[in-house]
Amino acid sequence: MSETGNRLRKLLESPNFDPQNYVKQLSQQSDGDRDLQEHRQKIQNLADETAQNLKKNVYKNYRQFIETAKEISYLESEMYQLSHILTEQKSIMESITQALLSTDKDETSKEMQAAFPKETEELKQRTLTSLLEKVEGGKNILDTPGRHLVYNGDLVEFDVDNMSPIQKVHAFLMNDCLLIATWLPNRRGTVKYKYNALYDLESFAVVNVKDNPPMKDMFKILMFPDSRIFQAENSKIKKEWLEILEETKKNKVTKDRHMKEEEAPTSPVRTEVSTNPFDQEDDEPPGAGESVDLSLEWIQELPEDLDVCIAQRDFEGAVDLLDKLNEYLKDQPVTQRVKELRLKVDERVRQLTEVLVFELSPDRSLRGGPKATRRAVSQLIRLGQSTKACELFLKNREAAVQTAIRQLRIEGATLLYIHKLCNIFFTSLLETAKEFEMDFAGNTGCYSAFVVWSKSAMRMFVDAFSKQVFDSKESLSTAAECVKVAKEHCQQLTDIGLDLTFTLQSLLVKDIKAALQSYNDIIIEATKHRNSEEMWRRMNLMTPEALAKLKDEMRSCGVGSFEQYTGDDCWVNLSYTIVAFTKQMMSFLDEGLKLYFPELHMVLLESLREIILVAVQHVDYSLRCEQDPEKKAFIMQNATFLHDTVLPVVERRFEEGVGKPAKQLQDLRKSTRPVRINPESTTSMV
Repeated sequence: MSETGNRLRKLLESPNFDPQNYVKQLSQQSDGDRDLQEHRQKIQNLADETAQNLKKNVYKNYRQFIETAKEISYLESEMYQLSHILTEQKSIMESITQALLSTDKDETSKEMQAAFPKETEELKQRTLTSLLEKVEGGKNILDTPGRHLVYNGDLVEFDVDNMSPIQKVHAFLMNDCLLIATWLPNRRGTVKYKYNALYDLESFAVVNVKDNPPMKDMFKILMFPDSRIFQAENSKIKKEWLEILEETKKNKVTKDRHMKEEEAPTSPVRTEVSTNPFDQEDDEPPGAGESVDLSLEWIQELPEDLDVCIAQRDFEGAVDLLDKLNEYLKDQPVTQRVKELRLKVDERVRQLTEVLVFELSPDRSLRGGPKATRRAVSQLIRLGQSTKACELFLKNREAAVQTAIRQLRIEGATLLYIHKLCNIFFTSLLETAKEFEMDFAGNTGCYSAFVVWSKSAMRMFVDAFSKQVFDSKESLSTAAECVKVAKEHCQQLTDIGLDLTFTLQSLLVKDIKAALQSYNDIIIEATKHRNSEEMWRRMNLMTPEALAKLKDEMRSCGVGSFEQYTGDDCWVNLSYTIVAFTKQMMSFLDEGLKLYFPELHMVLLESLREIILVAVQHVDYSLRCEQDPEKKAFIMQNATFLHDTVLPVVERRFEEGVGKPAKQLQDLRKSTRPVRINPESTTSMV
């Protein structure tokens, strides 16, 4: 760069550069328009040079960008592993904390009992009465004898689905039930609350909700088939609610058991041996109902462990816990405690299923291919949801294939686009089939759903294929090559036992028929146009190179005896019309055979017959109308070439491509057989 250019660059790069002052000074110093044009050119050159340097830097660092992206992906996987390790460490620490808390539980309860001595029944009854006077519609609660207040306090109720606050409530825990009352916005005297719900202690289960800021200090009450979530003021009050609720439920169970024992006769009764076998059978179930041991630590912590697994997306761990519980309860009797446990677990199963369904929804990221869905699919199958897993897996893959096709850019030649389209679609279909076979190996009933899905996906592919190949009016040769590429890719699916060739052909048959008919009309119009200008003169190709090229073209068309129709120098003893017709006819036959499948047999045959008939009729008409003996002999020579050389080649190549003879073409050739005639005669063909 010149010294002037360097000074200009430094001036423009300086932090104190002022464009307005610079232009003002430049205008004052310039002698005229020419100086301004030169200065403008210098600035333009500097801008071009800067852009070129920037482009070079981008190209220079492009490889570094790629390597950086790879490193980022590696770091991402490592971060995921670290997150998994930290999650495991966190769960271990939580289990240790729970163990420590459980050891302190007895001491805490003793301290609470020491700090709050037991009240008399009369005082508890009086307290409950005074509190219920503040509840609108709660007078009938006192009708039950022996009912007294155990604990009460303010709570906030949250929506179970979206975890949003609903209302402020006041809860009254009594020795046999739980009353929920809502706050009244417009208070009337001493009435502060309105009756909302009353639950018997045996009709619900209490579950701790893990803290997940900002959602914390919550616990859930499960009443089949509903549930409610409440939030305490702080963690201490939440702990008191959980402990007192659990203790009150246990006290009620113990009290009910004692009442039943007291109601039983205590006087000595003479033991009698019953001879009724039905009496013996009726005495067994009560004893059997108490044999289920649910005091194991892992069973007690199972609901919370399932919540943790779902929150941490540890789907395998959650399903393992469910399998372990099902195996443990498989041969056990169904008692009331088992039903309560099942109620808690079923709620977690519903939540886990919803999370897995969301993982497979098309709204999620579709990157990663079919293998990315394996985790969610396998866990749904283990949960007994194989039908739903199959449906969601196929919907996910359909959305992925549709997105990939939609993102494919239409650029360059049509054949190049079709190569990309076939590669994307059939590769995705092949990967989906392999993944489906791996995931649903033990569920053979799902295979029919996959076949139906494959046909639907093929329909989507053919729509994109036809829109680019047939709707854009591509040439028949291009359409034939595109169809050939699609057939070859479709044939690869047979390696895994999936043959969609018939489906592909049935979906393409309409467009291919239209393309053949359209090209057939074009050839017929072109032949008629050449026939109208026919002078029946020998071809003069002017150069030996052109003659050699024509011979090669005829040889590639299958006309091996073309040499006998070439004369001295560069002359050909055939008319331009017949030669052009032969080349166009053979080209149409080649492209038609590439497009061929059984449904198109008659369409292709009729097209060939119509094209040949146009040429034959023209030759026949010329023979009958021509009066010049020399021209008549030349026309006869062209007719012989058409009948004895071209038509047999068409029949042979059609039979080789299709696998069976073309009877219609044979009949046409026999009906148009030329005969040797007197030049003066007007009879040409029989």
